[in-house]
Amino acid sequence: MPLTLPQLSRREFLKRAALAGTAASFVPSLFAELAVKPGDPDTFFFLSDTHIAGEAATISHGVNMTNHLSTVVREVLAWPVAPAAIIVNGDLAFKLGLAGDYTAFGKLIEPLRALAPMHLTLGNHDQRDNFWQAFPLDATKSESVPQKQVAILSGARANWFLLDSLDITGKYAGQLGAAQIEWLVREIEARPDKPALVVCHHHLDRLGEVGGLKDSTAMIELLANHRQVKAFIYGHTHNWHVSQHEKGLHLVNLPPTAYVFEPGRPSGWVCAKLSDNGAELELRSLDQKHPELGQMKRLEWRTS
Repeated sequence: MPLTLPQLSRREFLKRAALAGTAASFVPSLFAELAVKPGDPDTFFFLSDTHIAGEAATISHGVNMTNHLSTVVREVLAWPVAPAAIIVNGDLAFKLGLAGDYTAFGKLIEPLRALAPMHLTLGNHDQRDNFWQAFPLDATKSESVPQKQVAILSGARANWFLLDSLDITGKYAGQLGAAQIEWLVREIEARPDKPALVVCHHHLDRLGEVGGLKDSTAMIELLANHRQVKAFIYGHTHNWHVSQHEKGLHLVNLPPTAYVFEPGRPSGWVCAKLSDNGAELELRSLDQKHPELGQMKRLEWRTS
C-alpha cells in the first residue's frame, strides 16, 4: 500500500515541527544544510522493517527500534547528496499497526521529508486504516487495484513499481492477488522505454519456504520472463543479501532498520545509485564496526 509523502517546504516543515514538537534538534540547521546540498536524480535511499512502536522505549530482539530509526535519519540527512526519493519498504509498525505506532513513525521521519519525497509501502505488521489515518493531509488513496494500493515512480533512468503485499495484519505471509499482478504486467508493458524495478515487502518463495508471497509462482514467472524488469527489491526477512535469478533478474533483500533475526547480520539502510546499465548499492550498517559497513554491490542489467 504505497503512500507518497511530498517533500516539505521550509515553511511547512517548521509549522509541523512547531505544532507537533517534532525533531527539534534538526530544526535550527536543517534547511541551511539542505540549501547547499546537491540533489542527485539517480540516487535513492531504502529503509525497510522499521517496526516503530508507539512507546519509544519499546525493545525487541535486544534493539530499541526508535533509536535505530533516529540514527538512520541522522545518517541520511548527513549524506553528501539529496536523493531523488526515499523508499521505506514495509513493516513500518511494530506488530499490529496500532494508531500510536504510525504517529510515532511519522514524527521520526519528519526531518527526512525536508530532504526528498518519501514513498511508504506496507508489510504484514501494518494495518491499512490506521496507516492512512496517520497521514490524512499527504496523499490520496490509489484506486488502480481494488483493496490494494500501488504506485509508479518514474525516475530518470528507471521506472519503480511499488506493490502492496499486505494480506492479513499479523500473519507472516503476504499476497498480491490476481488483479495486482495483472496491473503490474499491464503497466510494465506500457513503459518499454526504461528498465523496470519492482519493490515489494514480501520475498519470493522460490524454494517453497513459508512466509513469503503466496503468489510467488506467478510473480517469478512474470519477473523472469519480462526482461525489462531488472531487479526485485524486498524486505521482510531481515537479512541483507543480493543474489541473481538464473534468467538474470537481480534479487535484493534489504537490511532491516530495526532488528535482525540472525545474530551478526547488519541492520541499517541502503543507498542505491542508478546508471545506464545497472545500479550500485551501498550498505550503511548501523554498527560502525560491522564488516559489511560500506559494502558495495554492483548490479548489471540483463539485456532486453
